[in-house]
Amino acid sequence: MNQPQGRPLWGSFSAIAAVVVAADQVAKAWVVQAVPADGSLSIVGDLVRLIVTHNTGAIFGLFRDQAGLFAIASIGVLGLIAVYHARSGRSPFLTLTLGLLLGGALGNFVDRIRLGYVIDFVDAGIGDLRFYTFNVADAAISGALLLLLLLAVRPHLGMPRPIGDERA
Repeated sequence: MNQPQGRPLWGSFSAIAAVVVAADQVAKAWVVQAVPADGSLSIVGDLVRLIVTHNTGAIFGLFRDQAGLFAIASIGVLGLIAVYHARSGRSPFLTLTLGLLLGGALGNFVDRIRLGYVIDFVDAGIGDLRFYTFNVADAAISGALLLLLLLAVRPHLGMPRPIGDERA
């Protein structure tokens, strides 16, 4: 396999990650103020509502009370994302995907360091059949994972853009 050509799109990568972190932190601050303790705020009837939960574990609430461990592990994950982006060449698709992944990981990392838990607030489902509660950072991570799956099916999407092509 040949190495990707050209320098990675660091500016776009950083901007995407920064927007995700900012949106995540602003949304969490707003929800904590707007939603009553032990209450909910209906967005689309009972289908989508906002509630405030404190996730001390990982995705889907697994491994509860391990926020410190996940904060340490997050440092390694953040480094791996940056290294992978450094090797991606000038691929706008990978820049978007990895920027979303980095922003989501950073958004939850900030919570783990600052609060000792991650604030989750979007609660979706029908009646007692609910999806796991999530936040903006989780949505960015999930979107990035879907894009990586798409890349597995359509590898040409990850091809680097030629050096003279400045559309990204």
